[in-house]
Amino acid sequence: MYRIVRKERLADNIYLMDVEAKRVAKSCHPGQFVIVRIDEKGERIPLTICDYDRKEGRITIVFQTVGASTKMMAELKEGDSFRDFTGPLGCPSELTTMTEEDLKSRKILFVAGGVGTAPVYPQVKWLNEHGVKADCIIGARSGNLIILEEQMRQEAANVYITTDDGSRGFKGNVNDKIKELIENEHKTYDLVIAIGPLIMMKFVSILTKSYHIPTIVSMNPIMVDGTGMCGACRLSVGGKIKFACVDGPEFDGHLVDFDQAMKRQQMYMTEEGRAKLRKIEGDSFQGGCNLCNE
Repeated sequence: MYRIVRKERLADNIYLMDVEAKRVAKSCHPGQFVIVRIDEKGERIPLTICDYDRKEGRITIVFQTVGASTKMMAELKEGDSFRDFTGPLGCPSELTTMTEEDLKSRKILFVAGGVGTAPVYPQVKWLNEHGVKADCIIGARSGNLIILEEQMRQEAANVYITTDDGSRGFKGNVNDKIKELIENEHKTYDLVIAIGPLIMMKFVSILTKSYHIPTIVSMNPIMVDGTGMCGACRLSVGGKIKFACVDGPEFDGHLVDFDQAMKRQQMYMTEEGRAKLRKIEGDSFQGGCNLCNE
């Protein structure tokens, strides 16, 4: 059992939990995720790791209540436990494989949308611990949905808040802010890392491609089972079949076919849609047999 040692409501329907999971905390890295299950009959829920404390053996997760299982999670209290807390899963952030010299030579901009701020935070924190201060844009529909702002300000060089309704910070979306930073404030960036809703990552990638800025996106929003067996997170990256949970969750944003991923995600939500996808995609519908690497 994995005990919840801290619970905090960050915003409407968005919660943070610190969970005792010593083995996961010992070996995890920024960019990876865990699968949680409330009880033996519970649904498997993949969640990107928001933070970790190796000394205390704790993992921080952030989730939004969007269905029955996450609503049940939100009802858990400090002292309650998860039946399963499996991880770390997925590939670590590309940043963790770079040399210190390479990291310090790059100007990095993070773009976080909504709950996507949670998986951005450990990467910004990790960079700061290695002597690199990145810029970060946090975007949301309105100010009351901005999360982890103070934590981010402690780790980043600059934090820019954007809201669609103008209730906090810059009025506009994250792309509007990127344009302002580059065109009006004459900022230059060597790498953009965008994590958030698919539609946000799509348009960030289109914009950064026009500026010739390499861009990494995290496809964790399309993960369901988290093992590659269900086929939910099948996507096309540079014309090749990949699965977000086993090959990612991070990919080159300029190579991801976002339109296909969004259309497929909608189809996968229904039994009829899954049947159609299975007929169209054949053996490659599921990814547990490493078809994505063939």
